[in-house]
Amino acid sequence: MNEATIDNLYERQFLSELDYRFARFIGRLDGTNDALLLLAASLVSRYRGDGHICIDLAELSGKPIELGESGPRTCPPLKDWLKALEKSPVVGSPGDVKPLILDGARLYLFRYWDYETGLAHALKNMTNARIETFDEPKLKNCVDRIFPRTNDDEKKEMDWQKVAAFSSLRNRLCVISGGPGTGKTFTVAKILALLVEQSGNDTLNIALTAPTGKAAARLQEAIKEAKATLNCSDAVKAAIPEEASTLHRLLKTIPYSPYFRFNVDNPLPYDVVVIDEASMVDLALFSKLTQALRPQSRLILLGDKDQLASVEAGSVLGDICDTGNVHRFSQAFIDVCRRVTGENFTENHSGPTSESISDCIVQFTRSYRFHETSGIHAVSRAVNAGEDDNTLDLIKKGTYGDIHWRNLPRPNELLRYLEDWITGRYDVYLKAADPLKALDHFSRSRILTALREGPYGVHNLNFMIERIMHKKGLIERIGRWYSGRPVMITRNDYNLRLFNGDIGIAMETDGRDGELRVFFPGTEGPLRSFPPLRLPDHETVYAMTVHKSQGSEFDEVLFITPDRDTQVMTRELIYTAVTRAKKKIQVWGKEDVFLTAIQRRIHRSSGLREALWGDRTL
Repeated sequence: MNEATIDNLYERQFLSELDYRFARFIGRLDGTNDALLLLAASLVSRYRGDGHICIDLAELSGKPIELGESGPRTCPPLKDWLKALEKSPVVGSPGDVKPLILDGARLYLFRYWDYETGLAHALKNMTNARIETFDEPKLKNCVDRIFPRTNDDEKKEMDWQKVAAFSSLRNRLCVISGGPGTGKTFTVAKILALLVEQSGNDTLNIALTAPTGKAAARLQEAIKEAKATLNCSDAVKAAIPEEASTLHRLLKTIPYSPYFRFNVDNPLPYDVVVIDEASMVDLALFSKLTQALRPQSRLILLGDKDQLASVEAGSVLGDICDTGNVHRFSQAFIDVCRRVTGENFTENHSGPTSESISDCIVQFTRSYRFHETSGIHAVSRAVNAGEDDNTLDLIKKGTYGDIHWRNLPRPNELLRYLEDWITGRYDVYLKAADPLKALDHFSRSRILTALREGPYGVHNLNFMIERIMHKKGLIERIGRWYSGRPVMITRNDYNLRLFNGDIGIAMETDGRDGELRVFFPGTEGPLRSFPPLRLPDHETVYAMTVHKSQGSEFDEVLFITPDRDTQVMTRELIYTAVTRAKKKIQVWGKEDVFLTAIQRRIHRSSGLREALWGDRTL
């Protein structure tokens, strides 16, 4: 095997044009064009594009980079690589301001080292700022009233909602992780009532936010419904907001700039900030949000640590929760929590840990949406546990009525199978005259896939579905735009307040000679509409990738897997696809591809997990 160079990696399309040009730029700054420096710079750029925050030279050194038929190229030995980087004037140590930062064996782009370090500092400060004094009898009374036991609790299972409430009160940071239907948003409404009562201040400033408009709208609806059930005064209910915003709107974007109006020098005016769908938030946005919090503010994160990581760089929620490892609460936390909540912790809940970030994380496992006989529930748990054979058996044996398997159709059969599935589903929304009803009907079912390209990729599936619907007379497709075309925004436009992942439908308007406009739901009132030509980058969205489906839920899902193994197919992707369905899901796949994916986990290189859970010095 030959040693890798950026020229052969670029020729074999392992590196993009951007990766290659960035490496050459670094080489010119350095003045030596050292081959080991160029390779490191190109890989930092390449892996950041794949969602990694940095590259771990210790993991890459001596390892092959597969380049198809031309055979592998190997990365250099670690000792030689570090020596070349340490002597370069463009590579700095932590605290330096240079294009590349070498932190131990991890190499960062400066911007991402700065994001990660800032976020780690902020989170560590939060975990160390515990509320030590409060009126225990008063708190116990509030907890018992706001979190009453019901007949369903006769088994005396741990009430993790109460534990989460205590963690939110005692800590400035609280993370509530759990799958769909585990009651995260319902619980946070109760937590907010508890915080308002304990503060003795009905004007406690609270912000509800989420990474996308769709997720913000769902959070807003859930909080509004939960407030009606709270056992507290009207004044306390009134202090809990019903309006949720996107993170970008909360921080107030500066047009044509990556910066926000709210930052470390101009902090947000909130006592409590709640972020739903936190697994979707990337490192850069997470870092900017935490920098904009006041020192006394509380941050409550809601999400599912087992879902796919954010589309952009980082796996922040997974790193915060140390996904894959089991942690216990400190004895100090348990002692006080037991007195306040009355919950009986067992030996499995405690450990030799000191008070730390582990006291800030509560995992919900009980599903209120899915019955124990639900196939979606059983399969999602089996996927999380890595039980590949059991997962496939659960889907295929036909015991459950809400999840079904079909062997993946061959490419030449795909059109016929898709037509059968579409009938009675995607044609319904086209009959709606009202844009709001059309959006509602369209959101009830969706086709999900792992890939963008290829016969089973999202582009080909959308093309085939348009052909089917045109053939059936459901759409009149003359050009790119037609009435009924569903589109998804793929690039943020802060001026129009349209963000990556927002979905709209093109419809003809009344009174304007049939003018075509694209309607989007909003969290701030009625629908908003735009002429098609004003939209930022977008794509047709009858089918969408599983990555883009994060933060969404559908009554029914069709999940189409690739016909061969690919690194994109992971345990987290399958789990995310399955848990997008609320009522029913079909899986079209190949057994070997499916089984291999369940054994593959997402790994994104970063130093955040070590900074929060290990001995890394910040």
